[in-house]
Amino acid sequence: MNITVVGTGYVGLVTGVALAEVGHDVTCVEVDVHKAAVLKQGISPIYEPGLQEMMKSNMQQGKLSFTSEHRNAYRHTDVVIIAVGTPQREDGSANLDYLEMACRDVALSIEADVIVVVKSTVPIGTNDQMEEKVRVWTEYQVEFVSNPEFLREGSAIHDTFHSDRIVIGAKTDEAGHKIEEMYEPFQLPVFHTDRRSAELIKYASNAFLATKISFINEIATLCEKLEADVSDVAKGMGLDRRIGTAFLQAGIGYGGSCFPKDTEALVQIAGNVTYDFLLLKSVIEVNNKQRHLLVKKAEERFGLLAGKKIALLGLSFKPNTDDMREAASIVIAEQLVAAGASVFAYDPVATEAAKAVLPAEVEYASLEETLVNADAAMIVTEWPHIKGLSFSFYKEWMKEAILFDGRNCYSVEAAAEAGVEYYSVGRPAVTQENRLPL
Repeated sequence: MNITVVGTGYVGLVTGVALAEVGHDVTCVEVDVHKAAVLKQGISPIYEPGLQEMMKSNMQQGKLSFTSEHRNAYRHTDVVIIAVGTPQREDGSANLDYLEMACRDVALSIEADVIVVVKSTVPIGTNDQMEEKVRVWTEYQVEFVSNPEFLREGSAIHDTFHSDRIVIGAKTDEAGHKIEEMYEPFQLPVFHTDRRSAELIKYASNAFLATKISFINEIATLCEKLEADVSDVAKGMGLDRRIGTAFLQAGIGYGGSCFPKDTEALVQIAGNVTYDFLLLKSVIEVNNKQRHLLVKKAEERFGLLAGKKIALLGLSFKPNTDDMREAASIVIAEQLVAAGASVFAYDPVATEAAKAVLPAEVEYASLEETLVNADAAMIVTEWPHIKGLSFSFYKEWMKEAILFDGRNCYSVEAAAEAGVEYYSVGRPAVTQENRLPL
């Protein structure tokens, strides 16, 4: 098929590259001329393992191209996939301006009937609304199909080829089967439904996963008060197949482009039909509270943080991405700077992105320079090589090895044996009093 993908963010770029990889001819539209120029050079503007290599390969084979001339890209295509951003407004609702602009451009450019696939996360009923608008702008038949994405940043390529399901929400069987045909080379389970249900599946899935994270973080708080270990509690829970182990890792909360935005949006969507989504409001409240946990623990340990050198290890919202959207490091850095601490930060790929959103007072350095003579280290993102650091490494570089682990990267027992102070989430603390002698 000839496929046009609108938008080259995480979803659009990964989708376009993957569809080219399985044999389709794909044109990706990027209205930002400078970004399009970078893409044409085979350079990915986002950090995603394996993406740039696959992108270059398909460009060399002539199956993948990029353009900022959107009108030409829409004229001779079988399917248009829209994957533009739907950023959050101040009231929590989704901003659909970019989506509507893309739909209008498609309608004014096409020279034949076309199927428009909406991969952007949109409020329920959006596909119906866009289809109505497009009828005013073109004489050709344009049928909208809802096809939500379920990619995880940092493993988006793997998720595309090994997804649990492909959800297709269509008004007619013909359109639904056409999109199933597009995905046939992936050999993945396909679930057909109506458009509104497909739109809600995306929100409901993310909201449920966010709920699991906030739930286990509440259990972690309870564990600390009851002298229990949340790691064991989560493992014991996860052995029940009805519950499972996924998303039961206690920590300092979720971030990124999906969970925060989608949970807020679903609360807003419920409010629009006069339903008060109390459970999801609590999930959001718990997550916001969790981001303050490490600084709270540090203040309990040191008292005043003014004049202390604090090392932040990891800045992106999760490993294997440079995405800083809703990252816990933002809140932590702001609190530390406000408390008068000297903040040094290290991240293997997100430093440039972090500079745009962290306080100007934060200094960036290598791992060793970040830790040297630090009064405390806070583990914010569980990058594999950070998890692989030995306690002796911290003892070598820090003033005194005092760790606040927001991702439970290390063993409590190993920390005690190494003679370091270690404060994690929902597990017993290794303090000055109970650590083993050096």
